[in-house]
Amino acid sequence: MRLPRLLSVLAAVATASACSDNANLAPASFPNVVDTFTIGSLTSSPVSIPSAYSVADGNVVRTDVTSAFDFAYNVDATGQHVLLTLEVMRLATTSGSGPGMQFTSKSFDQLSQAPSNGWITGDTIKVDSGTVLLLRSRIVCGGLGVPLYGKMEVLSIDDTPGNQTMTFKALANENCGYKSLLPGLPKD
Repeated sequence: MRLPRLLSVLAAVATASACSDNANLAPASFPNVVDTFTIGSLTSSPVSIPSAYSVADGNVVRTDVTSAFDFAYNVDATGQHVLLTLEVMRLATTSGSGPGMQFTSKSFDQLSQAPSNGWITGDTIKVDSGTVLLLRSRIVCGGLGVPLYGKMEVLSIDDTPGNQTMTFKALANENCGYKSLLPGLPKD
């Protein structure tokens, strides 16, 4: 896992132009890296296990410590494994502009660019092993007023009673204004 890069993100925002044209953006400074994470269900795992993911930080977080995340994992009353955005959890009212996800028929490695629209922000997202999703963060690039983007693939789900977890791999592009979802330093 990588350490949160809030100060670096703020520095990148301070140097970025208010335009969304990449020619006007500061050069990308954070390479896109694929990491693997395990998060626990909000309702059926110990509170000490992180239950949420922050695209902005490229890391998992504990929901009892912070609300600075983009989605949380849970197992619902019917046993379905689900991802919940801040809007679904009623932690934010975003009118569709907040953290979102998109299903795709492409493989994780085939996803090279985040789309501009089509984001699911106000519905529960059912997942299973093999589910691949595109990710959009909350607005974190203050100077640009844009989110960050990423992708994830559910690798496995452990249904051990009292400790249900989901393991996934993710790539988070932590560069404001960039939509590339390929490993390495993004150009766009």
